[in-house]
Amino acid sequence: MTDDSAQPMSRRDLLTLIGATAGGSVLYQAMTALGHAAESGYAGPIALDGDAKGASVLILGAGVAGMVAALELRKAGYKVEILEYGTRAGGRCWTLRGGDSYTELGGFTQRCDFDPGLYLNPGPWRIPFHHRALLDYCRRLGIALQPFVQVNYNAYLHSSRAFGGQPQRFRHVQADFNGGVAELLAKAARQGRLDDAVTTEDKEMLIEALRAWGALDGDLAYRESIATSGRRGYDKPPGGGLGAETVTSKPLALDDILHSRLWQGLAAGNIVEFQTTMFQPVGGMDMIAKGFQREVGDLIRFGAKVTAIHQDAQRVTVTYEDAGAGGATRQATADWCLCTIPLSILSQIEMSVGAPMRAAIDAVPYAPAVKIGLQFKRRFWEEDEAIYGGITTTDLPIRNIGYPCCDYGSTGKGVLLGAYTIFNAFAYELAALKPDERVRKAVEWGAQIHPQYAKEFENGIAVAWHRNPASLGCAGDWSEDDRKAHYKNLCAIDGRIALAGEHASYLPAWQEGAILSSLDAIGRLHRRVVAG
Repeated sequence: MTDDSAQPMSRRDLLTLIGATAGGSVLYQAMTALGHAAESGYAGPIALDGDAKGASVLILGAGVAGMVAALELRKAGYKVEILEYGTRAGGRCWTLRGGDSYTELGGFTQRCDFDPGLYLNPGPWRIPFHHRALLDYCRRLGIALQPFVQVNYNAYLHSSRAFGGQPQRFRHVQADFNGGVAELLAKAARQGRLDDAVTTEDKEMLIEALRAWGALDGDLAYRESIATSGRRGYDKPPGGGLGAETVTSKPLALDDILHSRLWQGLAAGNIVEFQTTMFQPVGGMDMIAKGFQREVGDLIRFGAKVTAIHQDAQRVTVTYEDAGAGGATRQATADWCLCTIPLSILSQIEMSVGAPMRAAIDAVPYAPAVKIGLQFKRRFWEEDEAIYGGITTTDLPIRNIGYPCCDYGSTGKGVLLGAYTIFNAFAYELAALKPDERVRKAVEWGAQIHPQYAKEFENGIAVAWHRNPASLGCAGDWSEDDRKAHYKNLCAIDGRIALAGEHASYLPAWQEGAILSSLDAIGRLHRRVVAG
């Protein structure tokens, strides 16, 4: 790639060009502003010191936030009861296995037919290394963890409109994009076009750094060579004995990469939420829910559909329908209430709170998301394509294919996350289909990346989160303006009622956010009780 023109480049132009290569950093800053990405502020186990005075707390929802609160409040001496709408603990911390059934809005019931040992996590499926609260509870509850592979250099980046619709290896696109950009910058620096941006001494160091980073040759060119193949891989890798010599691979042209927009898929591993190391519980994400349930399961009343929440100066009274008693109306009372019900549901419940909290509850929409699990007769992604864990991204409506990060090399069947689409119109498009149609479309689209789908597919299950009757969405979808206007009112204790959950955090859609919001809420509640 050559460019012999000598037009000067301003500092702004340089920063713009570098910014184009650092999309992950820019994306992360935008996500942080909207509350979609931030590191955990967990500083260690909460200490609820002081006399609880025999106070009682009614917790609404047995998700992670509710069970964290129950565990810590009971330990501090409170009388605790949990009302849970569903028949299991964990909320969105959920795993589907063979024999499970699931009914969504509209009455569609799916039965999971996965073989023993195989599963799908319809909700959270990974834990960043800096989500310290969740990791601490996993340690305290004895929940075994294993690495989760976010970025796999041998997985694919795919565009149906580029390279003839053929998927490209992540490592090819990354190496060639980095090399092409490094060549542009290095030559611009050598030609003096960055003199307004860097000193003479810095220019030489920058050129040397770009040569090393981009695998450039002595002419500052990124072209087919042993060095570039050492980054992107060889057409024929080194072997042993006769015929062991390598055959180098030809890089993709930078113009082709830019027009394909596959570079958009390179940013994920740079975003702090997805940086190595990430974890997953051994055996499924609901191992976390089960760990908490072992501690507080005796406090949970399942099948309790909350219909009203009222408070006065002395107590909180919650009216609910008891599924275990044929839907009979019952009431539960306590001195305090911690409500972890998703705002998408809570906004439809009669509740005696002030106008600021009511407005905050009503202000937050919930994001759509769809996950589809597909069982195959064999782990062809490993056997045929040497893909062990990680994620393939595509412009097709399925958006992501996730490869299992466990049981590597198994000779039996396997389950892929055949679709994961969130915060976009594709989630609504898939959710509008009947579940079996979603599965069929996931197989059809996925076959454009993995032709083995057609022969190897056995069965699947599809979860559309805004058709989930317990949440009507996957996570609170704050806008920056709404967060400024309503976030503090949402988190403030209103009389004897406090709210908690991922929606009451700057880590929406993460279990860490749910835990941190719960710990913050019960800490403030406890201080009121002690001071009372």
